[in-house]
Amino acid sequence: MHETARKEPLRREPDVTQALAADHGLKPDEYQRILDLLGRTPSFTELGIFSAMWNEHCSYKSSKIHLRTLPTEGPQVICGPGENAGIVDIGDGQAVVFKMESHNHPSFIEPYQGAATGVGGILRDVFTMGARPIAAMNALSFGAPDHPRTRRLLAGVVEGIGGYGNAFGVPTVGGELRFHPAYNGNCLVNAFAAGLADADRIFYSAASGVGRPVVYLGAKTGRDGVGGATMASAEFGEDAEEKRPTVQVGDPFTEKRLLEACLELMATGAVVSIQDMGAAGLTCSAVEMGDKGDLGVALDLDAVPCREAHMSAYEMMLSESQERMLMVLDPEKEAEARAVFEKWDLDFAVVGETIAEDRFLVRHGGEVKADLPLKALSGEAPVYDRPWTETAPPPPLGEIPAIDPAEALLRLMGSPALCSRAWVWEQYDHMVLADTVVRPGSDAAVVRVHGTEKALAFTADVTPRYCRADPLQGGRQAVAEAFRNLCATGARPLAVTDNLNFGNPERPEIMGQFVGCIRGLGEACRALDMPVVSGNVSLYNETEGQAILPTPTIGAVGLLESLDQVIPMAPGDGATLMLLGPVTGHLGQSALLWELWGREEGAAPPVDLDAERRAGEFVRSLRDKGLISAAHDLSDGGLAVAAAEMALAAGRGVALDQRSDLPALGWFFGEEQGRYLVAATGEEAAAEIARAGRIAGVPVARVGEIGGDTVALGESRLKLAALREAWSGGLARLMGEDAAG
Repeated sequence: MHETARKEPLRREPDVTQALAADHGLKPDEYQRILDLLGRTPSFTELGIFSAMWNEHCSYKSSKIHLRTLPTEGPQVICGPGENAGIVDIGDGQAVVFKMESHNHPSFIEPYQGAATGVGGILRDVFTMGARPIAAMNALSFGAPDHPRTRRLLAGVVEGIGGYGNAFGVPTVGGELRFHPAYNGNCLVNAFAAGLADADRIFYSAASGVGRPVVYLGAKTGRDGVGGATMASAEFGEDAEEKRPTVQVGDPFTEKRLLEACLELMATGAVVSIQDMGAAGLTCSAVEMGDKGDLGVALDLDAVPCREAHMSAYEMMLSESQERMLMVLDPEKEAEARAVFEKWDLDFAVVGETIAEDRFLVRHGGEVKADLPLKALSGEAPVYDRPWTETAPPPPLGEIPAIDPAEALLRLMGSPALCSRAWVWEQYDHMVLADTVVRPGSDAAVVRVHGTEKALAFTADVTPRYCRADPLQGGRQAVAEAFRNLCATGARPLAVTDNLNFGNPERPEIMGQFVGCIRGLGEACRALDMPVVSGNVSLYNETEGQAILPTPTIGAVGLLESLDQVIPMAPGDGATLMLLGPVTGHLGQSALLWELWGREEGAAPPVDLDAERRAGEFVRSLRDKGLISAAHDLSDGGLAVAAAEMALAAGRGVALDQRSDLPALGWFFGEEQGRYLVAATGEEAAAEIARAGRIAGVPVARVGEIGGDTVALGESRLKLAALREAWSGGLARLMGEDAAG
């Protein structure tokens, strides 16, 4: 208990030196900047506070100048970047609140807890805004399937996501999973959450009013996660396992109680402002609340509820223990607020107050442990315009080996890259709350807005091999594919959240990837009217100089005004398949090339953003006219893979025609962008789709039909049962499990 901790003699703090500052991730010029700001040497606690606020994870010092170029506004946007989560209007006085965050480094060190606390953190970002979470997703990247770490990391991460989300009671409805050797030493775990709120009952983090109590809410503080934000802002080396104590430990049942207590408290009118204690814990939450409200904050750490004895000021300020919030409270309602948290068996402690001075004052054991200019902690963090170089073009596309198209399809569909993800999502409760309409496995998940006919669609996408080959096109494609997934499900795209995962920004080639991807993202978001309302940057994803692929994950949200607007992916028996979009046979950077022969060659496919918009709007118009019964976007593996996925969803075979003017592999497996496969509702509908396509400026071609028990690619064929066996057991085989189990 913290009562005992206060009675113990305080430990002597180490002397602060430049070497100690370097151990905290501060460069010599950054440490000198601190000395100049203060006019003295900082205390050990002050050094820890600066290291937390000025690290990459919290200050965005390498990315800020580029992030400012992204579009963040639109008539649908209630709140853009800068708060705990973004907020978008969905009509009828309701709003969707959503964000995506990374927990990459912690998940590599301790897969279960790293992933679990990533889920917990993103859920708090949503409900601290006053929203009740309704959906979660994740985007996961692991090393080569045969790498010795991959199975352990995949198993631990998936178990951690399911363990936290299932116990908390939020449906995990979608996401993505990839494997590539570039992630061997640094997996990616990106967590997404969305919630619903009344548009006029949003809670923000800016403190207001002098002399108001600063209140600590939730679970007790421990030593887990101390230095976590700093650890997340550094490359890995051989000491990765030694960083295990910097990984937080989660308790989803406490988080569920915290959710209910916060929402109940918000209804009382007692909350002035509220902030999740995430990265850098008490430090970051207090500084951000004061900074946004142009106020100072004074804290008394003797009042902080601790679960470990003899905790120092440094440890309390930098702990990233989970399930905690910081709030500025209406003092007249303190008793009412305390009663709410006591009812939910959670800590409620007044740990400070807002003050008029630009000051961050921290006391512990009768001593001042930190006395800093608060604005400088946030506003004076270094901002770098790091040098960058253009990404060199990839090797030209060489000769493609001859292979039977059906054999190529079988190998692709059974590969870890394209096989069924059921092994993953069956470990998640995707039906809790009973509003999930379209389950994992489709282009986008669909969740009903409870008590209404409306629904929200969610997807997460990026193709990292495109981003490495051509960052500009890769950035465009990440947004465009998210747009297509929403349109293919019948949703009108609203906005995106991004999770920008890159290597060391101090290397010009890595910074060049970042700059190129940001430009592409910005162009696509503007062209497709999908502003960026929230997000996260995760840099230094490297181990011993080996960087991950540039992975700017896009989480996107769309709106369906009625459940009748949902477009399924499974076509009916006898349906005519129509291909919407261009055909060129583009195999550069394709899944076929990589998965079958381990080659990453040729240019990434170009993205025509005007054509993307026309095609997406065209699909939704066909739905409105009743001309299509199913739709699916084309991405990895092109036409053949899209048709195979529709056939597997329908439980029926498919026959695709072969174009005589293109090589078979280019026709079936080319990855041109802006394309959809739709099922016409009949012959008259097929003819009308072709006529409408000419008017809309969208290429349309009849390419095949659904039926039977065979998958035919021109004259090449295989049994649907053989395809299903290869596809359904891919991940089980990777994990060394019985595919039937």
